[in-house]
Order: sequence, then structure tokens, then C-alpha cells
Amino acid sequence: MIEKTEVRELILDLFEEEALAIGGLVAVHDVEDDLVWRLMRTLDVIRGRALRRLDDKVLDDEAGPPPRTAVKPHPAIENFLLSLRTA
Repeated sequence: MIEKTEVRELILDLFEEEALAIGGLVAVHDVEDDLVWRLMRTLDVIRGRALRRLDDKVLDDEAGPPPRTAVKPHPAIENFLLSLRTA
């Protein structure tokens, strides 16, 4: 069985890879600075929630992501979310 410390390392490695992927895209494409900051803050909140769940702690809703707006997600994001839900 996998140890809690190994799961923690996997979570941190995953978020590091995501940050590097986003960093690569931002370096190549013209992305607004505010968008990058918001995206990274949101990923940091998600990372924190995942680690707190791992530690069996109550989630802190105050640190949640910004309120959702009624916009349709990009098709690539919808496709990725669908693949996660059907895996």
C-alpha cells in the first residue's frame, strides 16, 4: 500500500509539472499577467486543499478560488475534465 508521504510527493510533483507546463505556454504566448497570477493562485488553493484532504483536515472555504462566472469553458478544458471524470 502506498504511504501518505509518497502520496504527498506525487501531489507536489504533479503541481510542479503543471506549473512548468503553464510556464512554458506563458513564455511562448502572449498571456495577460493578471491571468497568470490568478491561475497560479487558484492552482495553489487546489494544491492546499488536496494536501489538507490527505491530512484529513477540514477544508478552509475562505481560501477558495475566486467566484465562478457564467462563462463556457474552453473546449480543451472541457475535454480534459471529461477525460478525468471517465478515467
